[in-house]
Amino acid sequence: EGHAVTFSAGLATSGIRPFCNIYSTFMQRAYDNVIHDIAIPRLPVILCLDRGGLVGEDGATHHGMFDLAYFSTIPNLIIAAPHNELELRNIMFTALQQDEPFVIRYPRGGGIGMDWRTKAFEKLEIGQGISVKEGNDCAVLAIGIVVNFAVDAVKKIEQESDKYVAIYNMLYAKPLDEELLHSIGVKYRQIITVEDGALRGGVGEAIAAFMNKNGYSTRVITLGATDKFVEHGSLAELYAQCAYGVDAIYNKIKEILNL
Repeated sequence: EGHAVTFSAGLATSGIRPFCNIYSTFMQRAYDNVIHDIAIPRLPVILCLDRGGLVGEDGATHHGMFDLAYFSTIPNLIIAAPHNELELRNIMFTALQQDEPFVIRYPRGGGIGMDWRTKAFEKLEIGQGISVKEGNDCAVLAIGIVVNFAVDAVKKIEQESDKYVAIYNMLYAKPLDEELLHSIGVKYRQIITVEDGALRGGVGEAIAAFMNKNGYSTRVITLGATDKFVEHGSLAELYAQCAYGVDAIYNKIKEILNL
């Protein structure tokens, strides 16, 4: 892994735009290489982290739980986590046009069934989140595959109540969309963040720190993996155990809205 990263950096110095594809959990072995050989010289290497988040039946060694946290500490990196295959394709297209190091993390397995092959390529704005759905009562801010979980959970809430919950696809762990976060901080008293990864040092904590730094009274509830290693199990079992699957998001929304 370390050799692959440094080799990619060498290619980038020669005008090539390498895609360096490594499992998230094994990219940890190349952390120093990323810092010294890519981030400091600011080389346009695209680091593709497969198996970001829970991976299921491979045990504690293979879950990609730490990438959003461990890469967010490194200057000069752009970090994106698309939520479906179309967004992944467009993020790759976007990354190819940047002169900066770019990290793309995505989960194990297939997508959600988006028709991406017939769509035109779209360059996405760096550091810009997306409003998936408007709402007034509270907001869910998610990144990566769990955006889809939030959509399912909110749909269920709105079928059962008169509450309207906003959903935001943050898309970028770094840089965070500060303009979007300011608008959320002004509008909502309570928000839920959801990420398929470690809470400690993750996107939810970064959003909470932003709200605190800017004086917003918004309460931030973070959903993600707690400070322990996740063991072997099916994805359904592990999402339930880690409490950030569809049911967990649904229950947390009910709790904060007193439903």
